[in-house]
Amino acid sequence: MQPTYVTELTRKSHDLSRWYTEVILKAQLADYWNVHGFQIVRPYGHALWELMQSRLDGRFKATGHKNAQFPLLMPESLLTKEAEHVEGFAPEVFWVTHTGKEELTERLAIRPTSETLFMTMYAKWIDSWRDLPMLLNQWCSVLRAEKTTRFFLRTAEFQWQEGHTAHRSAEDAREETMRMLEVYRDFVESDLAIPVVPGRKSESEKFAGALETYTIEALMPDGQALQSGTSHFFGENFARAFEITFQDQDGQRKHVHTTSWGLSWRTVGALIMVHGDDAGLIFPPRVAPTQVVIVPIRPDDATVVEAVGKLQGELGARFRIEADWSDKSPGWKFNEWEMRGVPVRVEVGPRDVKNGQAVLVRRDNREKSVVPLADLPAAIQATLDALHLALFERAKADRDARTSRADSLAALSATLKERPGFVRAHWCGDAACEARVKAETGATIRCIPLDEPEEPGACLVDGKPSQKRVLFARAY
Repeated sequence: MQPTYVTELTRKSHDLSRWYTEVILKAQLADYWNVHGFQIVRPYGHALWELMQSRLDGRFKATGHKNAQFPLLMPESLLTKEAEHVEGFAPEVFWVTHTGKEELTERLAIRPTSETLFMTMYAKWIDSWRDLPMLLNQWCSVLRAEKTTRFFLRTAEFQWQEGHTAHRSAEDAREETMRMLEVYRDFVESDLAIPVVPGRKSESEKFAGALETYTIEALMPDGQALQSGTSHFFGENFARAFEITFQDQDGQRKHVHTTSWGLSWRTVGALIMVHGDDAGLIFPPRVAPTQVVIVPIRPDDATVVEAVGKLQGELGARFRIEADWSDKSPGWKFNEWEMRGVPVRVEVGPRDVKNGQAVLVRRDNREKSVVPLADLPAAIQATLDALHLALFERAKADRDARTSRADSLAALSATLKERPGFVRAHWCGDAACEARVKAETGATIRCIPLDEPEEPGACLVDGKPSQKRVLFARAY
C-alpha cells in the first residue's frame, strides 16, 4: 500500500518554520548547496520566479524603463566613494583578493547592491539635460554575508531586480520613487494576491545613502512582517560623490538626482507562507507554473487517453497545463499536486468520458464540480479568477485580524506576545524612542504608512506629541 504523500509534511498550523522548509524541499522548489547560505533553485521554483519576473518586467517597460547588465565585481575604491553607503554594507561584502595564486593590488567587492556601478557609468554617459531621465534596470544576483539563512527569505546570494535612475530635478526623482513603489504594490497585490502596507521608512531604517526610503510591508502568518519591495530617493548624494552632472537648458552645470528600487525573491517566500496550508502550497493562478493539472482516472483506458489528449490540446492554448500519466494511484496524485500548489485539478475517468464531462477541483477549498467538456475552458477561467480573489481576501482578513493598536510601550509589548502582528502606535520621531522599542520588544518601525490618517496623540515611549501612528512589528 502506498503511503499518503502529504502525511510526510508537517502541519503549517503546528510549526510554520518547519513546514516552510519541508514544503520547499518536497515540492522541489529549491535545495541546499554545499556552501552555507547558498541555495539551488530547482526547475519548478525557477518557473515560478520566471513568471514573477515576466509580469514585473512588463510593468517596468510600460513605465519607460530599459534593462541592462552591469558587472558582478567592483574595485574597493569605487565602493567607498559614498561613505554612508559603504558603511551600511561593509559587514556584508564578499571580497575577491586573488586571481589564481596572485594577490590583487586592489580588492574587488562582489556587489551587495549596484549603486556604485551604475553611478560610475552615469557620470560617463550623462552630459546634457537631453540625456535625462536615464531609466535603467537589471535582473541579477547579489551577494551579502548572512549569518542566519532561510530558503528565499534570507540567502547569501539572492536574485532580484534593481532599478537605478537619474533625473533632472528632485521633483522628477521623487515622482519616480513613488511611481515604482506603486508598481511594486500593484504587482504584489494584483499578481501575488498578498496585501501590503505602503509607507516611508524611519531615518534609522532607511537604506544606506538614501534621503528617503519607501517600502511595501506584508504580514506573514506567524505575525512577523516581511519587507517586500523598496524604493529609494537619493537626491544629490550619489551624484556629488560620483560627480554626475549635466548642462541644463539655462547653460548651468547641475547635479542629477537619483533613485534606486528593488524587489527580490523574498516575495517567493512571502507567497509560500501567506497562501499555503497544511496540505502544502497554494499558488496564485497568475504566477503558478502549472495552473491546471489533468489526472486521468484509469490511464490504461483508451477512451480516457484520447479524451485527455484532446483536452491537453484545447486547454493548453489558454492555460499552463500538465497531465499526470504516472503509475501512482489517483489519491497519491491528488495529494502530490495539492502539495505542489496547482490551483485547479481536472479529473477524467471512463464514466466522465462516456457522459462528456470532467470533474473540476479547486485547490484552496477543494470544492468539486462536474462540468461538461464543452464548458470546461470557461469554468476553469472562472475558477482561477475566484481562487485568486479568495486568496487575497483571506490574506487581507488574516492581516487585519493581526493588526492592533497600542498607546504605551507596555501595551505594545503585551500585544506582540499575545497576538503577534502589526501594531499601530504613536511615535514622536525620536530615534532614541525607536531604539528603546526595539531593545525591549524586538519590534521595529516597519513604516510610516502613506494612508495613515492624521490623529494627534502621544508617543508610546516618552509621551511627546505625535501627529499620526506608525506601524511596528517584528520582522524577518
